[in-house]
Amino acid sequence: MKIEQYISQLLYRYQCVTVPGFGAFLTEFQSAQLDENSHSFYPPKKMISFNPFIKNNDGLLANHLAEAEKVSYEVAVNAIQNEVSHWKTKIQEFGNFSIKNIGDFSLNSERNIVFVPVDQINYLKESFGLSSFVSPAVKREVHREIYKEEVAQLEETAPIAFTPEKRRSYTFLKYAAVFLVSAGIAGTFGYKFYEKKIAEETLLVQTTVQKKVNQKIQEATFYISNPLPSVTLTVPSEKMPYCVVAGAFRIESNAEEQYQRLLKLGFAKAKRLALNKNGLFPVLYGSYSSYAEAHQAMKDIRKLDNKDAWLLIESE
Repeated sequence: MKIEQYISQLLYRYQCVTVPGFGAFLTEFQSAQLDENSHSFYPPKKMISFNPFIKNNDGLLANHLAEAEKVSYEVAVNAIQNEVSHWKTKIQEFGNFSIKNIGDFSLNSERNIVFVPVDQINYLKESFGLSSFVSPAVKREVHREIYKEEVAQLEETAPIAFTPEKRRSYTFLKYAAVFLVSAGIAGTFGYKFYEKKIAEETLLVQTTVQKKVNQKIQEATFYISNPLPSVTLTVPSEKMPYCVVAGAFRIESNAEEQYQRLLKLGFAKAKRLALNKNGLFPVLYGSYSSYAEAHQAMKDIRKLDNKDAWLLIESE
């Protein structure tokens, strides 16, 4: 049973979708972008990342799969486990594999998983239907040169005539001077008219671009032909006595600082314990129901984050 489509459906609605035994897909909002060099506009979107440390089953994917396929919760969990096992086999044998509409996985030189998300899918439902577009630049310098040439031609065509007769020469000179002054005034007004025209064209282009953006945002609708039902978590409660410890601190503020650091790294199951009989405040990466799961988590954490992590078994 393929689970890719169900992961994609949940990414539209949730910020974190965990695949039990494999990792979690996290989403982060990215605002609209404008590339001034290419005059391109990009709508807001959801950026997808992958955290291999969050593997516990939170019930979200299994419940959604069970509802969509009309199967029991246990059958859905087994289907997810089989698919995850298939993914792990592919990446170990071939070094890479892809999940449709989500991204590509590969192993680096240190045998750690590297995730590259797809660019074609935007999981932000408010941007559904929007795409990037290019707005042509306003060529102000071309219009400036055209108006300058017209003003220059107007000034060059102003006639200045001289005659041998003294009185007529004075009259023609007077008229020529008046005409030159008028031509200069016309040139000044022509340049101001040019500046005004450039400003109007710039405003017109900006207004047109803004109208296109607003129209796309207003007309964009998010429609799913088969709406997702509300998810009801029915995960049975279970004891988790096996804990991976990040450290134990005598000063409570140090324990809180370590706890906040684990949350920022993506350890969603991290927690602090109360003051124990030894006067210490323990901080945990997480708790697990079986020794094998806890031991594997400890090995991964020692390799990637804290080589001093250790295993604690809580008594009943």
